[in-house]
Amino acid sequence: MTEILAIIPARGGSKGIPRKNIRPFCGYPLIAYSIAAGLQAQTVTRVLVSTDDEEIAAVARTWGAETPFLRPAEFAQDKTTDLPVFAHALEWLEKHEGYRPNVVVQLRPTSPIRPVGLVDDAVRILLQHPDADSVRGIVPAGQNPHKMWRLPGGIDSPMKNLLDVEGIEEPYNAPRQILPDVYWQTGHIDAIRPAAILNGSMSGRNIYPLLIDPNFTVDLDNLRDWARAEWLALNGGLEMVWPGRAKRPMPAQIDLLVLDFDGVVTDNRVWVNEDGREMVAAWRSDSLIMSKLRAAGTEVVILSSEVNPVVAARARKMKVEAIHGIGLEDKAEVLKNLLESRKINPAHVAYIGNDLNDLPCFDVVGWAVAVSNAQPEVLRAADFVTSKPGGHGAVREVCDLILSRL
Repeated sequence: MTEILAIIPARGGSKGIPRKNIRPFCGYPLIAYSIAAGLQAQTVTRVLVSTDDEEIAAVARTWGAETPFLRPAEFAQDKTTDLPVFAHALEWLEKHEGYRPNVVVQLRPTSPIRPVGLVDDAVRILLQHPDADSVRGIVPAGQNPHKMWRLPGGIDSPMKNLLDVEGIEEPYNAPRQILPDVYWQTGHIDAIRPAAILNGSMSGRNIYPLLIDPNFTVDLDNLRDWARAEWLALNGGLEMVWPGRAKRPMPAQIDLLVLDFDGVVTDNRVWVNEDGREMVAAWRSDSLIMSKLRAAGTEVVILSSEVNPVVAARARKMKVEAIHGIGLEDKAEVLKNLLESRKINPAHVAYIGNDLNDLPCFDVVGWAVAVSNAQPEVLRAADFVTSKPGGHGAVREVCDLILSRL
């Protein structure tokens, strides 16, 4: 049996984004994406996380990875390179388990958006080429280095072009089309023969390419990168590896939009006076868009377990139907009956929720939406997560998105 070991390096001391490796990314811990890439690969036989951090190790085990050791502190510093981390893992496994893999796959947590099948493609390329020491993921470079410069004498001296090109006297003045194609290595995937690592290199000399669609290129260094990457994962239409159920795209046709009330139409707070009367806060702009949505062919229903008449009052103000006072465990059944009675195809229904009792409804409809401040389980299960929190424009955001696709 060919042993393919996936190693995910995840130290605990990230400074750019604190606790980055276990920070929620689209509802899942960041590290869960790399673990899923290893576990879902057909060729990988073992998935291991190398970390110095007990909390990261616990999260990794929750998502199915092994953590047979904690990485020594000297291999978890800011300037620690990959080589001692991987050499330590291989030496530890051989010493304590007598385990020697045929291939090592590196899956960096900071590149969570991976194409389905990427890991298997890298392993197969390596195994098909006996001369290959490693396979590395690459994308076409966004900037051409033949048009880059060095300043050998400083800012007050002539520049020197970075690269010469045989047969082209001035590559920096040449059309891009006649310059050599260049590629950028990404953090998505490396497949390496262990001998290369144990001989002092993370790649060896013969490095074969695995060309990756550049739309998948993500590297998380700061919170701006994080926000862009989450948007790409949720809205980019990419066939990527997910730790849970793959996200479904928004249907081209939405006949019905179903809204939970508390935490979706409202901001989930409630004011109670001395007589026990309750008041809630909602977003006025959520109401203003409803007439446009109905004119475009999408009806709206509020579906809530809340018994307070405030639900009906708010629904009247929004000029939408409200079904409320239903049992916490009955929402999905009520929704199914509603769709059946009105002969609405569930695939053409969207549902916006925020709490655990909304999860069964997610399975009924064609597109499940969570508000940005929903419970973690709801964020993970949703096909789309709004940028706005419930009661602060989340409903309007979804309505605008539906109208923009018409």
